[in-house]
Amino acid sequence: MKKSWSGFLLIIILLILWELSSRNGWVDSVSVPQVSQILKAWGGLIITGELFNQLLPSLARVFIGFLLAAAVAIPLGIIMGMFSPVYRLLEPITEFIRPIPASAYIPIAILFLGIGDEMKVFVIFLSCFFPILLNTYSGVRGVDPVLIDTGRTFGVPKVQSLYQIILPASLPTVLTGLRISIGIAIMVAVVAEMISGNNGIGYYILDMQRIFRVAEMFAGIFTLGILGYTINYLFLVLEKYLLRWRTNEV
Repeated sequence: MKKSWSGFLLIIILLILWELSSRNGWVDSVSVPQVSQILKAWGGLIITGELFNQLLPSLARVFIGFLLAAAVAIPLGIIMGMFSPVYRLLEPITEFIRPIPASAYIPIAILFLGIGDEMKVFVIFLSCFFPILLNTYSGVRGVDPVLIDTGRTFGVPKVQSLYQIILPASLPTVLTGLRISIGIAIMVAVVAEMISGNNGIGYYILDMQRIFRVAEMFAGIFTLGILGYTINYLFLVLEKYLLRWRTNEV
């Protein structure tokens, strides 16, 4: 965190330039309100609790979809990495579905699941699934064979070598996939809420734009930025703890 002070300083400078540009009429102050006005609206949303009322449903959908994806993709990725026939069986369909943006499945999901939380959780699940799956598979396949052979030399059974050798060695790659996926999950949740939502931070941002409460709209966008940064930072802390056996700094 201390090493990022220059990055935070840059953000402050950009916000000051934004404030001056809007205050002095260098940009359209109606479409781009002053930062001070956004902060004032932001504070009001926090005090009234409206911001949290919109944010909590989004967080619930994000983490449910994310955890479901991790629960399915990590075991499947391990199996694909350990057994070549399973990889050859699933690789074509994986590479066929993976490039399709998860947001493209929203119309199909609406047809089958409606416009409720089930649809949003499913789309989030789908968006998280493939990054976790491919990173897990790559991590397992990238384990040094010498480690596995050494374990066999010492009589470590294959099942035991899974959680004593393969999982610890592939954990950095798996965690990278999880960290990438949680950011994607937030983006997809916002899109899904904008398309077919009646609550959530994505719905709130679009609703504020429709009624031209621009300061509140930017407050919602700023909230997403802070949320994404906070979740990423927490993941880095978790990585540093789980990978504390490594000599290099995470």
